[in-house]
Amino acid sequence: MMTSHEIDYTIYGEEMQFVEIELDPQEAVVAESGTFLMMDTGIKMDTIFGDGSNQDKGVLGKLFSAGKRLLTGESLFMTAFLNQDNGKRKISFASPYPGKIIPLDLSKYGGKIICQKDAFLCAAKGVTVGIEFSRKLGRGFFGGEGFIMQKLEGDGMAFVHAGGTLARRELAEGEVLRVDTGCIVGFTQHIDYDIEFVGGIRNTVFGGEGIFFATLRGPGVVYIQSLPFSRLAERIFASIPSKGGKQRGEGSVLGGLGDLLDGDNRF
Repeated sequence: MMTSHEIDYTIYGEEMQFVEIELDPQEAVVAESGTFLMMDTGIKMDTIFGDGSNQDKGVLGKLFSAGKRLLTGESLFMTAFLNQDNGKRKISFASPYPGKIIPLDLSKYGGKIICQKDAFLCAAKGVTVGIEFSRKLGRGFFGGEGFIMQKLEGDGMAFVHAGGTLARRELAEGEVLRVDTGCIVGFTQHIDYDIEFVGGIRNTVFGGEGIFFATLRGPGVVYIQSLPFSRLAERIFASIPSKGGKQRGEGSVLGGLGDLLDGDNRF
């Protein structure tokens, strides 16, 4: 018997997608704050502690569920949307930046998916949004996401967001995939995830790709994004005009050093 609400959905768009979820009477969906787009009348919005999956465990259960979210840098609260009408009603959630929305039927992945802490978009009520601790020091100190990632557990639908173009790789037993640490969206529970040093002085100092990458060992499924938000933010910051009105080294071989040499920087 399913413990999560069974929901129908449609994903619209190409680069800036949104997911439209159809709720039967008394069905509900939970979402991160700031992802709501639009909804029909008859749907009640309510702010809840955590993901709403521990509502029958009393005050301490609710506080513990919500408190775990602080460790991933998320808010204590999420938003639940309940269809209180007698007929079907629709509600939509939008992706935060250009990319793809990934629908995940957790019942087909053994009831658990591990993902980046900022990848979660929304899910059927009953899906648990928790934390996944790393037991490996390499991953903890150098993995970009630290010791903690998010885990989605249950038997319902969950939706996560990937930046840019999405790649789905199914790894066989013992097969290894090396990935930039920021490009991982999520993976199934049997994937062995660790951090590996790139090695070599030239790679470390001049490579420009970082000195660590993630190694993912099968069996299991891995989702990769071509444009992590951190990479997008860096490019945007680099193009912001400086005090002199010029972009930060944009189009210049010397970059910031060129600005110093041409006298545009005043102290």
